[in-house]
Amino acid sequence: MRNIKVIIEYDGKNFAGWQTQPGKTSIQGEIIKAIKEVTGEDVELNSSGRTDAGVHAIAQVANFKTESKIDISKFPYALNSKLPNSIVIKSAEEVEERFHSRYNCKGKTYRYIINNNEFPSALDRYREFHMPQKLDFEKMKKALSYFKGEHDFAGFKSSGGAPKKTTIRTIKKATIRKTEDNRIIIELTGDGFLYNMVRIISGTIVDVGLGKIDVEDIPSIIESKDRKRAGKTLPPHGLYLMEVYY
Repeated sequence: MRNIKVIIEYDGKNFAGWQTQPGKTSIQGEIIKAIKEVTGEDVELNSSGRTDAGVHAIAQVANFKTESKIDISKFPYALNSKLPNSIVIKSAEEVEERFHSRYNCKGKTYRYIINNNEFPSALDRYREFHMPQKLDFEKMKKALSYFKGEHDFAGFKSSGGAPKKTTIRTIKKATIRKTEDNRIIIELTGDGFLYNMVRIISGTIVDVGLGKIDVEDIPSIIESKDRKRAGKTLPPHGLYLMEVYY
């Protein structure tokens, strides 16, 4: 039995999220179907974590076990020939039997893209969040710095999602930059994230940029653990899973 680790890129626009759901098209479901066509096997496909409907990935990690003797270098080609164009297997490698995409994960980087131009993009409207109101970038930059380090992020979690033993997480890196074409890009690297945590932090940063939340209030909002004090949950289509660490 071989344990195969794959790196996957996908556009989440037309999917009900990562996880297989009855009567809905999911990324996990499409890949399982492709593996069945290639190997003839019904496999269990584990990922580093679920992404919601509309969320994208540059490098999601998943693994499955197979009896197939297909050369490992041929796996991406074989699977991509069976997958829709919005899902691409970027690489495949054979890993030790104990490797598990979720249980061995040590951290992740997420990116949120905000288009701060007056008008939305015709091409990227499902790949970024359009915010036509002017945002104060310097205030947003200062606000984001308060999220670095270990905190109880209970106030930055949506109800739903899998139950967690603790809401304490460590944000190891938090960056924000503005591009020449007026996109604001937020990136968070952490040891783990709660349900919708990145989208709520990003929404809080946007509310700072709009003047709805004072920069100086961010530490007390984090300490309060009160979801009502944090910003709105930004829509899923601006969110990308960038990298998974092991």
